[in-house]
Amino acid sequence: MLRALAVDDERPSLEELLYLLGADPRVASVEGAADATGALRRITRALESGPDGPESIDVVFLDVQMPGLDGLEMARLLTGFARPPLVVFVTAHEDFAVRAFDLEAVDYVLKPVRKERLAEAVRRAVELSGAAPRIPVHEPDPDHIPVELGGVTRFVAVEDITHVEARGDYARLHTDRGSHLVRIPLSTLEDRWRSRGFVRIHRRHLVALSHVGELRLDAGTVSVLVGGEELQVSRRHARELRDLLMRRT
Repeated sequence: MLRALAVDDERPSLEELLYLLGADPRVASVEGAADATGALRRITRALESGPDGPESIDVVFLDVQMPGLDGLEMARLLTGFARPPLVVFVTAHEDFAVRAFDLEAVDYVLKPVRKERLAEAVRRAVELSGAAPRIPVHEPDPDHIPVELGGVTRFVAVEDITHVEARGDYARLHTDRGSHLVRIPLSTLEDRWRSRGFVRIHRRHLVALSHVGELRLDAGTVSVLVGGEELQVSRRHARELRDLLMRRT
């Protein structure tokens, strides 16, 4: 069972988060704080009581944009604690995701918060805290990948993805209709989609061979045109890519 602390300077958002967390049977207790300063005082008191003390905190659900000390700055301070709580960011802004996971956040939940999405963040926190045994999950659909946009989960067909860009622990999926950020490392997608014709061309890029429009050679450099975008191919991957494209044709 988790002991949680929710931090948000907007009262309606904080109350909603407290309600949703309080309704989750895996959360033993949840408290709220209206700013990072008050939250840090509460966490310091928890640490002084010991890891199994009555005031201990297992996980902090933390807004990013707050007046004064913001969520990212608070999370950075927590990394210096001897026994910091886990951190889940809850924010309306997707742009901070990469920086958040550089701070080893458990999850990144977009507002407006949905009950199902928050439950997934709680599941991850439970696993990492050791508060309960791992909960089995269903195998992912091999033909689609779930993405979040404005608090809504949509399913993007793998065959529509032209290329993938590494963003730390995240990856940005590019399609002809736009791009989506997912919390999956590029190396994981490379292994998962190798049999579907995705090839690593650079440490930062994975491309779908079916969407490669041109292979360009210029003064010893190699690039490909994918989905209207020109991507550089590293020397390490150039020969393999040429061979695969030749076999395809």
